[in-house]
Amino acid sequence: MDILIPVLVGVGAAVLGLVVGMLIRKKLAEGKVGSAEAQAKKMLEDAIYAAEAKKKESILEAKEQILKERNEVENELKERRKEVTRLERRIAQKEENLDSKTEALERKEEALERKQKEAEAAKAEVEEVKARQLAMLEKLSGITKEEAKNELLSRVEGDIAHETALKISEYEARFREEADDKARSILSLAIQRCAADHVSEISISVVNLPNEEMKGRIIGREGRNIRTIETMTGVDLIIDDTPVAITISGFDPVRREIAKIALEKLIADGRIHPARIEEMVEKARKEVEASIKQAGEKAVFETGVHGLNPELVKLLGRLKYRTSFGQNVLRHSIEVSILSGVLAVELGVDSTLAKRAGLLHDIGKALTAESEGTHIQLGVETARKFKESRDVIHAIEAHHGDVDPQSTYAFIIQAADAISAARPGARREDVENYIKRLQKLEEIACEFHGVEKSYAIQAGREIRVMVKPEAVSDDRMKILARDIANKIESELSYPGQIKVNLIRESRFTDYAK
Repeated sequence: MDILIPVLVGVGAAVLGLVVGMLIRKKLAEGKVGSAEAQAKKMLEDAIYAAEAKKKESILEAKEQILKERNEVENELKERRKEVTRLERRIAQKEENLDSKTEALERKEEALERKQKEAEAAKAEVEEVKARQLAMLEKLSGITKEEAKNELLSRVEGDIAHETALKISEYEARFREEADDKARSILSLAIQRCAADHVSEISISVVNLPNEEMKGRIIGREGRNIRTIETMTGVDLIIDDTPVAITISGFDPVRREIAKIALEKLIADGRIHPARIEEMVEKARKEVEASIKQAGEKAVFETGVHGLNPELVKLLGRLKYRTSFGQNVLRHSIEVSILSGVLAVELGVDSTLAKRAGLLHDIGKALTAESEGTHIQLGVETARKFKESRDVIHAIEAHHGDVDPQSTYAFIIQAADAISAARPGARREDVENYIKRLQKLEEIACEFHGVEKSYAIQAGREIRVMVKPEAVSDDRMKILARDIANKIESELSYPGQIKVNLIRESRFTDYAK
């Protein structure tokens, strides 16, 4: 009991102390809150005062800025008014100048009108005087104005013809002196350096037999062997009385070559029956294809033309079995290529390009049997297909004159082609074409006024023309010869050149009695 009382007293004291502490803290907190509220109120009043001051300061600055900008705008407007005023003065001045110029032009127009009227009056007076003088001249001379004009024109034409003939003779003599030697030297050198062989092809081939018995074996039972050969190769076999020989006839040299090789293989093998014939024909066809390829490669190697497309090389090889006027086209192409290279060297241009164009100039002839069109059209299309150069394509297109030559290479190919075709023994023409060409040559010459007769001589290499002396003067002879030559060139195709020889002869006959 004695212990509990102190404890209770202690607890009561502690509680009392706690309550007193809490009351003290409450008083202190209330004092701090009041102080904070007073401080916040003071800060708010200071902020309001500062904002009002800032507001007044901003308003003053805005007013100053507005005043400044207004002054600048007013100054700018003043300057623009000054510029407008200046421009108005200039426009007014220009208008005054235009008015003065307009008045001056009007005065000039009036003066010109007066002068024009005066000129027209003077012209009329001159025409009247001219008419009177012309009438007087016609009366004195006894001829009219038209008659005098025709007489003067005829005299002028005669003088011009005389002068033209003299000039032509002078220029031709001068050019001939310089050009003949040079051309002769170049062409002779080109021909001399070209040593290509020439092979003349015909439409038949002959196969020799070991004995007469072989003919019967080739014919076969009831002709089955010979029919098989003809069907497989597309040629005709002619078995006649010619001893130990069979003739192969056909327009296609490739077919003839295949048939010839197949027959030679069959004869060497000895086994001749339809199955064996088909086998040998197929082998012969492969051999001919290989031969075509080899011929093309040999032509490329022989001419020194490199970089050709392999298809072009094959087409060149096919020309081995193509002829034109009896001339082998592959040998002709090689010859033209060599000649073109020599001519190009002499003329100072690219000989490699000239040889390439010369080798390919007749490439279209390898396609004429299977495609429509001339060999020139097919050659141009083929060259374009295989990306040949523009100079090569143009040379192919122009080598027969289908288009006008536009490059040195086109002229070179034309010349080389003519040399190769016109040299002795190069080509053969049948009698009918030969006669037609000579007749056409004489007809062309006889179409000209003043020609009495014409004769084609020297196998068509010369045309001799007799003219009427009363219709063709000596001065006119030179011009007439040139006109005939030009017409022959434009209308006739021929190898080499044709000499036009004019003859004018006057004869007078009298009798002594």
